[in-house]
Order: sequence, then C-alpha cells, then structure tokens
Amino acid sequence: MGSFFTLFALLLASGIPIALALGLGGTAYLYLSDNAMMAPMLPQRMIAGIDQFVLLTIPLFLLAGSLMNVGGVTDRIVNFARAMVGHRRGGMSSVSILSSGFFAGISGSATAEASALGTILIPTMSRQGMPPAYAAALIAVSSVMGPIIPPSITMIIYGVLSGASIGQLFLAGVVPGIAIATGLLTYGTWRAKREGFPVTPKMNARERLTATRRTLPALILPLIILVGIKAGIFTPTEAAAVAVAYALLIGFIYRDLTAERVWKALIATALVSSSILFITSMASIVSFVFTLEQVPTRIADLMLSITDEPLMILLLLNIFLLILGMFLEPISILILTMPILLKMQALIGMDPVHFGTVVVLNVVIGMATPPVGILLFIASAISGEPVTRVIREALPLVAICLGVLALIALIPQLTLFIPRSVF
Repeated sequence: MGSFFTLFALLLASGIPIALALGLGGTAYLYLSDNAMMAPMLPQRMIAGIDQFVLLTIPLFLLAGSLMNVGGVTDRIVNFARAMVGHRRGGMSSVSILSSGFFAGISGSATAEASALGTILIPTMSRQGMPPAYAAALIAVSSVMGPIIPPSITMIIYGVLSGASIGQLFLAGVVPGIAIATGLLTYGTWRAKREGFPVTPKMNARERLTATRRTLPALILPLIILVGIKAGIFTPTEAAAVAVAYALLIGFIYRDLTAERVWKALIATALVSSSILFITSMASIVSFVFTLEQVPTRIADLMLSITDEPLMILLLLNIFLLILGMFLEPISILILTMPILLKMQALIGMDPVHFGTVVVLNVVIGMATPPVGILLFIASAISGEPVTRVIREALPLVAICLGVLALIALIPQLTLFIPRSVF
C-alpha cells in the first residue's frame, strides 16, 4: 500500500484536486499491484458509491442554507446576536460565537460559515478595538460548530458510509456544539475583561424584539428538522426537502428572495454538491483498494501490536484524525478512512453514534488546528493578518475545543443522552 500513499501524496503536492488524486492514485495502484483486471470494475464502484437515496440530503440541505444566505439571513443572525449580547464588554466577540452557533443550524459547513461570517464580523470587531488577529482566530475556531450542530453535511456523510442513524447523529451533535460555544464564550468574556475591550450601546426593547422577530423563523429550522424526523413525519431526506420549502417560504414572505437570488443559490448549490458527490464517487475507488488489500485489518493489527487498551487505541485514533484534519476536508477524510474507522470501532466496542460524533469532532477541529488548518487561512485572508498571528491567537481557543473532544470521548452519556431519550 506504500505505493498508493506515495502516489496520492505526489498528486496532491502537484496541485491536482483531491478528488482526482484519490481516483488516479487508486487506479494506478491496481496496475502497479498486478490487479489491472479489476480496473474495469471501477466505474461501477464509483456509481455505487453515490447511488444512495439518502445522499439527496446533501444538495437539498445545501440549497436551504444557500437560499437563507442570499436572502439576508446571515445579516439577521448577526443583528439578533448583537441584540442579545452585543452590549456586554467585548460583546462583539460573543456576537461572533453565537452567530457561528446559529449559522451552524443553517449551513452545516465550516468553510461556508467562516467565509460568510468572517466577511461581516472580522472588520466589525477590528473597528471596535479588538486585535484583528484575535477576531480572525475567533471566527476560524467558532466555525468548527458548523459541521457539528444539526443539520450537518459531515454527519450525513458519516451516517451514509457507516450505516449509523443520521437522526441520532444529528441529535448527538447538540451537546458538543453547545459545549464548544460555552467554552469559547467563557474565554471571550475573560479576554474582554482582561484587555478592556469596548462596550457597545445596548439596543432598546423594541429593537431587540424586531431583531428576534425577523430571525426566529430561520433559527427554528433545526428544530423543525429534528422534531419531524423523531415524530416520523418525514425521513432525513424528506426533511431536507422540507428545509428547502421552508427557506423559500420565509424568503418570499419577508420579500428577501428574488428570482435572481434563487438562481444564484441554485448555481452555488450545484457547484458545491457536484464537488462533494464527485469526491464521494472517486473515494469509492480508494475504499475498494483498501478492502482488496485488507488495509483496515493491517492497521488494526498494527495498533494492537502497540497497545490493546481501548482508551489508548482511541487516543491514537484521535491524534491520527486531528493530523489528517489539518490537511484534508472532513468529507474526504471520512471517505478515505471509513473502512479503517469501522474496524477501529468494532475493535474498541464503542457505540456507533458515540464513535461517529467523536470522529466528526476530530476532523472538524483539525480544520482549525495549527499549523495548516484551512479555517485559519480563510480567516487570515479575510482579516489581512499574517497567519502566524492568527495561529497564536487561536491556540487557547483550539485547546478549549480539544478539551470538549476529550470529555465527549471519555463520557459517552454526554453524546448519547439526547439520542437515547428521543429515539
């Protein structure tokens, strides 16, 4: 298998997109390992990888989020958060964290969240006297809530690949998302008091009521999805279609959507969805190669040769996923490593929903982990600050996320309480 990983690394280093690197690396490996007769099976494997009804949730949830974004919901969320906590010392830092949590219930994507909110909030925080590097770090790390709080595209992919219940995975992400938000809010409040960040004027009661009224329809979307799935009113795929209809309804009621904006949302959704599904189909080739070469079994044997303690195996797996998260998108990591992950889950005997939550937490935190987390570079580009300064400011924030990860990994009840109570 060394030749595959070498080819894959060389293709990535040459600037080839990850989807093509996965497909070309897997195909080349079949020829190099004298398995060329299996190459004609690859198109069938690619189609089988995306020929799953539940994958329709991806473009539908993306479309719902895109419709709300072009319809001005991002601005409303920021205004609502400002109405609630903007008057506190350094309140804009709290506004950024709460906005990330609220936006997560709409977008399901960390990079979309960092880009959309960073453009609005980083300049605002800078104008109010906060260090631009700190503002950028806050947006970057807060954005990890995007793929954790439901609806989450990463959770959907994990559920499709592992067979775990998507509804339960959605619910399992609630506590980790709230825990990260709470930890970041605590740090932001302490930092604001220590450095004397400015206080902004408090909105009057009428302004707060208006902000709440205009934002509430968007904020209850995750609740509609979860309640509908639990009550058996609709499946996760149907829930995604309901989300699109709901986004269109509130967009036209508030007169924020036009035909031009809907078209813009459709184009954006098509581009992102095709990218995700193309990666999924190409990664099916790698999954086929891994199965052919019994890679999961070999890695399991390697870990058992190091330790047979479930906690140590889980620790090694966490480190492995965090490192991958620095370099690759979460969906690519899941598709690439799923055969190995399922073997590890069986090895340590973890609940599938608990294990899936830990895995997703790892790969999304890796996106904000120095030195090469992609969210840090997005926030750095928006702020104009050198990425080294953003990294310095991000370190304590990432430490909070890692603390939450440790708690979630070690105390299954934190993750499983809500899914077991509801289902």
